[in-house]
Amino acid sequence: MKRALLILAAAAAVAGPALADEALAKAKNCMACHAVDKKLVGPAYKDIAKKYAGDAKAADMLATRIQKGGSGVWGAVPMPANPQVSDAEAKKLAAWVLSLK
Repeated sequence: MKRALLILAAAAAVAGPALADEALAKAKNCMACHAVDKKLVGPAYKDIAKKYAGDAKAADMLATRIQKGGSGVWGAVPMPANPQVSDAEAKKLAAWVLSLK
């Protein structure tokens, strides 16, 4: 029994950060326009990660775009500003998006 609980705890520790960041994306209503692996109104998060893979400035740029919005990068539909997202939350969301493969 203890071994099973230890295995569950280890699995939760590994999956925890990814799930926590997806939970933040849901809480901040990001998932209304984005999905992890398919285009909705905006691009899939995996497509964003692929586009900016290896770009050292991507996390800061995406965090700014999350908060202030943007247009023209992924098509004609602009991304609205999200002033309810704090600087720390925007950085966490950007890091999570860039970690997706």
